[in-house]
Amino acid sequence: MQAVPVVPLVQSDDPATAVQVSRALAAGGLTVAEVVFRTDRALECLQAVAEEVPEMIAGAGTVLTAEQANAAVDAGAKFIVSPGLDDGVVATAKARGVPVYPGIVTPSEVQHAHNLGLDVVKFFPASIAGGVPALKALSSVFRHMRFMPTGGVSPGNLAEFLAVPAVLACGGSWLTPADAIAKGDYDQISTLAREAVEIARQARGEQK
Repeated sequence: MQAVPVVPLVQSDDPATAVQVSRALAAGGLTVAEVVFRTDRALECLQAVAEEVPEMIAGAGTVLTAEQANAAVDAGAKFIVSPGLDDGVVATAKARGVPVYPGIVTPSEVQHAHNLGLDVVKFFPASIAGGVPALKALSSVFRHMRFMPTGGVSPGNLAEFLAVPAVLACGGSWLTPADAIAKGDYDQISTLAREAVEIARQARGEQK
């Protein structure tokens, strides 16, 4: 995850479309994506991406139950992301041998995640939960934890989030706009991915 500091969200009800979106993201330099469980055919979309886009490390997002976590791993998910902190989801992912990144907002949730054996959590919804100042406050106390802010992250604030040393990566839905997907404008998705990669490179002082 460290090598790809921006994780786009892929949301589709059509496996072929999910594959095209994932290929476009990979072409733009983003090779980790979160296929979110927000549609009836999300599991099929995840499986299609896992099987047909080998250059993409595909995970499952918006995983709410242990049953969904099991199904996601069966479909090829390489990691699990949840909007909240659920012991059953965490236990299932760990038992299946895949990383899990549960959503947190409060210090109590971060501490609970740590006590479950985790060292990376999703900070969600980042923008309305305090943004960068909140992340800095949490990371000053939980110095062993890494964070993945998601929710309200955009090209305008991506660099600010990534400049926080405790931030491992940022999640973003802006990379896969619904209008571009509806039009089949996958070049736009690749362009957005390349722009995000460049913002991340500059924010972290990396050389081309």
